[in-house]
Amino acid sequence: MCYTFYVYFQNVRNGKRVDKHRETPEEPRGAGIIAGRNSVSEALRAGRAIDQLVVQRGEKSGTLRTILAQARERGIPIKEADPRKLDHLCGGAVHQGVVALAAAKAYATVDELFALAQERGEPPFFVICDELEDPHNLGAIIRTAECAGAHGVIIPSRRSVGLTYAVGKASAGAVEHLPVARVGNLPRLLDELKRRGVWIYAADMDGQPWVEADLTGPVAMVIGGEGKGVGRLVKEKADFVLSLPMRGKVSSLNASVAAGVLCYEVCRQRCGLQAASPIRRSSP
Repeated sequence: MCYTFYVYFQNVRNGKRVDKHRETPEEPRGAGIIAGRNSVSEALRAGRAIDQLVVQRGEKSGTLRTILAQARERGIPIKEADPRKLDHLCGGAVHQGVVALAAAKAYATVDELFALAQERGEPPFFVICDELEDPHNLGAIIRTAECAGAHGVIIPSRRSVGLTYAVGKASAGAVEHLPVARVGNLPRLLDELKRRGVWIYAADMDGQPWVEADLTGPVAMVIGGEGKGVGRLVKEKADFVLSLPMRGKVSSLNASVAAGVLCYEVCRQRCGLQAASPIRRSSP
């Protein structure tokens, strides 16, 4: 009680306005949050890269119909949520039933990924993330893929985390250097990649040892989502399934860790690196 009065007195003495019955509205939570119909509409009109639109459940009146139509035309995923979810996203700011989650960077096209490989004079090397939902995993994969010399990462537009600001942060800046494409249908994409001469490798538990695969040519490495792994249709489209040895009691690796091992195996083979002879320690 006395402490509360002291803080109140100090604020008054320092010239701060004190109103115990009124809370100052918070700023929107996190970077990339666009709240309110006018703001979202302008962002869409300006061609801003939008990762997802979150709309209040059951609300489709007035200008919101136009916003939804614009989002569908651009292939932006739309998710319905209750008002509390929207309040949480924008920290109490007025959202008028719609919040847009802006992408940290504009998405590339698959053709642009091929163009980058051609520009470097290298066989294409892509990493495909199948329904990866953890932004830290996707960010880590983008970072590793960039370091290992990949020409791009491909993600699905549904049931997957997009290029959120959390992903950008987890990538440690790699998202600025490695293009990320987003597609509507992964099995269809794999058919297209095959027609263009790319071999599809899926990481799963029941495949051949990863060291036995020839990864020197055009490669697309598919990494499955957390807990679910590679989807059935995607796995059926793969030319090869690769496995990493599990010597402990845990049956699987984190997605970004598995991606790191496989990306650097591609890198090792393409650089022509051979395993060095083990260093023998002399007896003490």
